Amino acid sequence: MFESYQEEVLEVHEIVVPHLGTLPILKGDFNLLGEKVKKFIGKYVQVCKPRALYICDGTQPEADEVTQKLVERGTLTQLTKYENCWLCRTDPADVARVESKTWIVTEDKYKTVPHVREGVKGILGQWQSPEGMEKEMSTRIPGCMAGRTMYVIPFSMGPIGGPISKIGVQLTDSNYVLLCMRIMTRVHHKIWEHIGNDDFVRCVHSMGCPRPVQRKVTNHWPCNPERIMIAHYPKDKLICSYGSGYGGNSLLGKKCFALRIASTMARDEGWLAEHMLIMGLTDKSGKEVFVAAAFPSACGKTNLAMLTPSIPGYKVRCVGDDIAWLKFDSEGVLRAINPENGFFGVAPGTNAKTNSNAMKSFEKNSIFTNVGMTRDGGFYWEGMEDEVEDKNIGITTWLNEKWHIGDPGKAAHPNSRFTCPASQCPIIHPKWEAPEGVPISAIIFGGRRPTGVPLVFETFSWEHGVMVGSCVKSETTAAAEHTGKNIMHDPMAMRPFMGYNFGHYLQHWLDLNKAPHKMPKIFHVNWFRVGERGQFLWPGFGDNIRVLDWIVRRCAGDESIAVRSPIGFLPKQGHLNVDGIEDFNWNELFSLPKHYWSDDARESRRFLEDQVGQDVPQEIWNQLNAQQTRIEKDL
Repeated sequence: MFESYQEEVLEVHEIVVPHLGTLPILKGDFNLLGEKVKKFIGKYVQVCKPRALYICDGTQPEADEVTQKLVERGTLTQLTKYENCWLCRTDPADVARVESKTWIVTEDKYKTVPHVREGVKGILGQWQSPEGMEKEMSTRIPGCMAGRTMYVIPFSMGPIGGPISKIGVQLTDSNYVLLCMRIMTRVHHKIWEHIGNDDFVRCVHSMGCPRPVQRKVTNHWPCNPERIMIAHYPKDKLICSYGSGYGGNSLLGKKCFALRIASTMARDEGWLAEHMLIMGLTDKSGKEVFVAAAFPSACGKTNLAMLTPSIPGYKVRCVGDDIAWLKFDSEGVLRAINPENGFFGVAPGTNAKTNSNAMKSFEKNSIFTNVGMTRDGGFYWEGMEDEVEDKNIGITTWLNEKWHIGDPGKAAHPNSRFTCPASQCPIIHPKWEAPEGVPISAIIFGGRRPTGVPLVFETFSWEHGVMVGSCVKSETTAAAEHTGKNIMHDPMAMRPFMGYNFGHYLQHWLDLNKAPHKMPKIFHVNWFRVGERGQFLWPGFGDNIRVLDWIVRRCAGDESIAVRSPIGFLPKQGHLNVDGIEDFNWNELFSLPKHYWSDDARESRRFLEDQVGQDVPQEIWNQLNAQQTRIEKDL
């Protein structure tokens, strides 16, 4: 069923015409499509057996038509407090990205996953053989769209026709997915002109709920969560997702294409596809610097991308909040685009204090999934308590139950989402859609590190920075006794999104450091260090501009504001703007406890030995060894 497209020997008319001759086309002209697109559609018409075909064009009338159908069906409810905003409640069994059911399919296992230590469960990707996945999908895909319409969605990741952009075509039986793809990607009829007979990423998605329906449908949300399977075929640039209609499981341009498949394309073509925000920082002199930053989940990536500076003179503008494609131009400058067209953010915790710009971004033309709804037609989730004037207002939860602020339970699911156009962000950068991208001066890694790790440090070199990125982790303190740490490793913030062997991925990063490439500086930040009483030592949010200001000055070559330490360059005391911050303790925030860093180095080494093994590049070991020596000698 999923044999290589290069090995497909049937001609287009042999595959397609007999089926489309009797298959109603509700919209679009099939004959205007390129031959490779026809072949792709025809193949899955044969397999999925939809009742009709709908070729999308991305226009507003199309969106209005589909929205009205979903309202009539009961899938969408209008949030009347805002302009063109809609609430969707999913089946409670289909609420999140399902990493355990997400696979990369290759002939050679170790092209996909590293050589983990015997007895250790690998966390850097999941591999399946073509034969094994064929067996799995052969019990799912045949007939999966029976009784439903197959929507054909042409989309571009990045500005249409741009030198860093890529094209995809998604086939789906979910018109909710169509509405979200319109926001998150660039869906447009002109994309057919750009595809022609060139290559494109093939995306197949089904809710796994053919008619007549065998499984009870809850909340007008067809799905098959017990049988979810998401497969990526890098060789064929193919993604096949079954069983879920939610988020990254169904919006295949997002993590599936923009990170897993794109990372393999980037490896082959000499660029990077990364889980990074992109932002522009303009100082009071008017000079602008662009940075990209990669953090694990719950470490403030979206909040940083839309930061409101707490010190005068700085302007922050957002290019993207989640994914960056980075490519060197002809002069060796690393340029980045945000391949997405919208924001797909976690709602709980978002409010006027944590992210006022996000709140303003989704006041219109947005879709909210699994949030609460106030009686006056507004959205609601945990963290919005201060946003609601009437504390006694009636709220309907994501489970469609009556609720009030202060009642037991939650109004919104913890992974509830807002989906809104990036163009509506009040601080979106004027160049956010520049086809050539913006020049990156710094790459920032970070994690939630309660102890030991300073607020910010600069790595000594590109190679040292890659080692630091490979050891990114977040820690949570265990229980009230504080007797241990729960450590979540998320190297390069790419743990769930790797498209190929992580050791090879690190080598690819290292190999980029060559003439004529001008390498950005690499930094590490930690907003989350706590004091002896458990209080945060750094206020975070808008005050993070103070750290970014130091980073910008380091990128400009100011050698006078840093001191060397065993782990990297630290801010020199008095050269990080902390004016007005109460109870600021420099020594506590920048201290480097020797026992902590010795333990951390050993723990990082053990992680790499366990999870990457013989695939760890020698240069990473060299950097780790050198840092351990510095720690033991100089701390």
